[in-house]
Amino acid sequence: MKRIYIAITILSLTTISVSCEDQELFEKEMYKNVVALISSEYYNTFEEEIPLTGEDVTGYIAVSAGGTHATNEDIVIELTEDPAQFDLYNRSLFDADSSLYARLLPGKHYEIPDYTVTIPAGERTGKTMVSINPEGLSPDTTYFIALKMESNPAYEINADKNTILYQVLLKNDYASQADDGLYAMRGLLDSAVTAGNKKMFPLSRNKVRVIAGNESYEPDVDKINETAIVLEVTGDNRVLISPYKNIKVTQINDDPDYPNTFTKEESFGRTYNVFLLSYEYTIGDDEETHLMQEELRMEVR
Repeated sequence: MKRIYIAITILSLTTISVSCEDQELFEKEMYKNVVALISSEYYNTFEEEIPLTGEDVTGYIAVSAGGTHATNEDIVIELTEDPAQFDLYNRSLFDADSSLYARLLPGKHYEIPDYTVTIPAGERTGKTMVSINPEGLSPDTTYFIALKMESNPAYEINADKNTILYQVLLKNDYASQADDGLYAMRGLLDSAVTAGNKKMFPLSRNKVRVIAGNESYEPDVDKINETAIVLEVTGDNRVLISPYKNIKVTQINDDPDYPNTFTKEESFGRTYNVFLLSYEYTIGDDEETHLMQEELRMEVR
C-alpha cells in the first residue's frame, strides 16, 4: 500500500513540474513583444492619400509591438530601403507585362529624415516621418516606397510583416486616386442628348484631367494623350479648359447653361461637386470638330 502512495506522489510531482514548465512557456509566448511594420495583408501595402497643395506633405511609417503587455524598455528598429517585396508585388500581379508595373517613388519626391523607429517603453507603437513632394507625379502610375526592418537580435521581428510598400495616392478637392468615384455626365454632344460616367484624375492643387466629350476611357498612354483635356479651377470658381497632350480644344465662354464653372452644390443634406462645361474639340487628324456641353456631378463627403 505504501508503494502505491509513493508512486502516486511521484506522478503528481512530475505532473505539477510539467504543468509549470508548460505554463512558463505559454506565458513567455504570450508576453513576448513581436515587432511588425503596420500595413495591410495585401503584399504589406500601406496607402497614404497625399493632397496636392503645392507644398510638401508629411506622412508616417509605423511599427507596432505585439504581446500581452507593452514593452518595459525602448524598442529601437532600423529601416532600410529594400526592393524585394516591391519586385514580388509586380511579378505576382502583372507577370511579364512590365507596362503595368508599379514604380518606386523617385528620390526627389520624398525624404525620410530618420530611418530609426523607436517604440517607447510602455507604448505599443512608434513611427517615423516621411516628407512627400507629390507635384509632377503621374495619376496613372502606382508609386511605392519599399522598406524593410533590419534584423536585430534584441527583438523578435514578425517575418511576415517585416516589409512595407508605402503607397502614395494623389488627391485634390475634385478627384482622388484612392477611390473609384465617377462623375455622372449629362449634356449635349453636337446638339444630341448624351449621358454617361467619367473618371477624373488629380494633376495639381486645382487641376484635373478628364476625357473629352463621350470618348471612351482606356488606360493606355497614347489613347489618354489623344483624348484627354485639363480642367483648371480658378480662384473665382471659373474653369479653364486646355488640352492635356495632343487633342485640340477650344473653350466656349458665352453659353448661359454651361458657363464653364465649378460649384459645390447642397441638396437634401448632400454635397456635390458640379462642373458646367462648354467646349469644342478635335481628336488627331479627324477633320470633324465636336461641340460638347456637359454637366459633371459627383457626391462628395
